[in-house]
Amino acid sequence: MQAPVTAGEFADRAEPFRGELLAHCYRMTGSLQDAEDLVQETYLRAWRAYDRFEHRSSLRTWLYRIATNACLNALRHSGRRALPSGLGPSGTGPSAALENAGPGTLWIEPMPHAMLASEHDDPAAVAIGREGIRLALVASLQYLSPRQRAVLILRDVLAWPAAEVAEALETNVGAVKSLLQRARRRLDEVKPQMGDVLEPSHPEARRLLRQYMDAFENADAAAFERVLRQDAVLEVTGTGVWFEGKRACVSYLVEHVATAPGVWRTIATESNGQPAIAPYLHVGDGIYRGVGIGVLTATGTGIARVTVFADAVLLGRSGLPASLPA
Repeated sequence: MQAPVTAGEFADRAEPFRGELLAHCYRMTGSLQDAEDLVQETYLRAWRAYDRFEHRSSLRTWLYRIATNACLNALRHSGRRALPSGLGPSGTGPSAALENAGPGTLWIEPMPHAMLASEHDDPAAVAIGREGIRLALVASLQYLSPRQRAVLILRDVLAWPAAEVAEALETNVGAVKSLLQRARRRLDEVKPQMGDVLEPSHPEARRLLRQYMDAFENADAAAFERVLRQDAVLEVTGTGVWFEGKRACVSYLVEHVATAPGVWRTIATESNGQPAIAPYLHVGDGIYRGVGIGVLTATGTGIARVTVFADAVLLGRSGLPASLPA
């Protein structure tokens, strides 16, 4: 008779999958906090049921099944998460006040790169995680029903066979194909078309990031003009107002945010498989205080979108300091 597996042995076998499971739960929910809680729930459920794991599938596949069903249960009681651009028309100009979208609004949260990858992750799994957590995709997935979301992620992101998806969701292959067809059609309707999105390591993406950081620190309207696309979008989560078009975005930036050289310092980082900046605001006494993360959508023709998450907690999650000296 085989000796029972200890908690330490189970952790050694299951822990390498934590990063990709976190990305999976994040894609399903659009919330980093919810994803962390659901991964913890997944590991607890898996440990309690491990003596009944029959090894008919890999441990990775089994963990994904548990995580997917944990997400589906959680989403039964949760509304759609959104970005400002998904709530209504864009602001009429830089003078439009940033107003709260309402106390009941659930916002998409970002996924810092530092929380996704680890030295134990398989390179292929890391690549899947990076490509599958871009903000445009995560926001678009929120328009799908939870089961459509699960089928599309398992089939199109993780490339599971339809039979495995059907088994995981306790349904049949015909139902999986129907759900996938409807999900793909809806995704085509709501996902913005921004052209080829560049990886953060791409030389052009790094150049655009550096130019945007320089423009921000120097309050340089002309530099913002050069780096943003004509159809650029700027949005700040926690608000209901967003700006569309280069002119409106630049006007808002230089009149209400980067108002003078030296007001801000920035650090380059990465979030959602995209280049990002951490802006630090001068608060006096030579101290710059971090305010959150700005995620850039870099393309071959310039920056197509800037999504700002004004939450200083994200700095620690990204491995960045809370403040900088002058």
